[in-house]
Amino acid sequence: YDALSARRTRALRVEELAWAGADLLPGILPTQAELARESLSLQADKDGLEIHQGLFFSQLLSDREIGLHLCTAMLLPTAAALARLEEFRREGRLDLGAVRVEAKGDAGYLYYHRPRTLNAEDDDTLSPQETACDLILLHPGLRMGVLRSDPIEHPKHKGRRIFSSGINLTRLYQGKQSYLFYLSRDMGLVNKMFRGLAAVNHAGRLEIRPEEPEQTLEKPWLAVVDGFAIGGGCQILLVMDYVIAESGAYFNLPARKEGIIPGCANLRLPRFMGERLARQAIMFDKTFHVDDAEARTLVNEVCPRERLDEAVEACVANAVGSGMVSAGANRKAIRIQTEPLDTFRNYMAAYAYEQVFCHLSEQLVHNLERHWNAKERTL
Repeated sequence: YDALSARRTRALRVEELAWAGADLLPGILPTQAELARESLSLQADKDGLEIHQGLFFSQLLSDREIGLHLCTAMLLPTAAALARLEEFRREGRLDLGAVRVEAKGDAGYLYYHRPRTLNAEDDDTLSPQETACDLILLHPGLRMGVLRSDPIEHPKHKGRRIFSSGINLTRLYQGKQSYLFYLSRDMGLVNKMFRGLAAVNHAGRLEIRPEEPEQTLEKPWLAVVDGFAIGGGCQILLVMDYVIAESGAYFNLPARKEGIIPGCANLRLPRFMGERLARQAIMFDKTFHVDDAEARTLVNEVCPRERLDEAVEACVANAVGSGMVSAGANRKAIRIQTEPLDTFRNYMAAYAYEQVFCHLSEQLVHNLERHWNAKERTL
């Protein structure tokens, strides 16, 4: 790690480490070209080159000093966000393809815009989503973020909004979904919503001081659940400060049916609803309907569809009315008890190891064929 990061004077993202590591350790870590060739095969036919990446990142994250440096590096704003920040400040909106980001008053709105797949997540959506998140956090005129879907044109849900259908299972089955997605998503996009953005010092270096309070630029986040929040969509709710849901909506974590670990839900869900219900959700496919009492552990308000916009406006007005200093301070104070960065690092070390074997397992392929009819689906 010190060789790749120039003795930790460079802050490298997960994907940058993977490719630089392949150059440094040929024959041990797969190159980008090797994985591109392997992605031409179905998931069932792969040779398992990504297993080496899983072992590599698990070892890095298992070392406390290295792991904390890597976790903090993943909280830095992306180059794409920095390049477009002034444009966003000037125009007040940007279309990033898979998402739109818009400034409305004191709030930044991140709209999912993947109607064909009901806002499923994959390698193609991750970078635009993280860029949009960074832009909202970096914009000095915005005081909170709002996460919602655009209205979609889909045969089953025409004109409605649908929050998220989780990971793109068709891409996964067809071998097009990378292992690095799991790490980059939870260490980057999701953790930025939870912890905010890190910054380098005047010399351009990360200063890792694990015993001191976190120094992050953060803002509160509101999620608006229209329709359903499946899988990754449900995981996102666990890092939100407030959740408003449409009456009749539901959320679940069908990762067991898929054969993977549901991101950081295993770390976070038990503290919302207790371990017994969390185990039922993760291991026994329990679905939570937002109108039921059990779902209120994750949802703050439930409104009929026609009142959702009004509820969002009221929530934003209430949240920004007291200023941002206390919001960021309270978020940091809550995390001391719930999830210090070192706890997250330790979880990710296990996650990096276990997920790569899940990702490449025969059982995952069988599950997708059985529960998703994956053989018959096309991209």
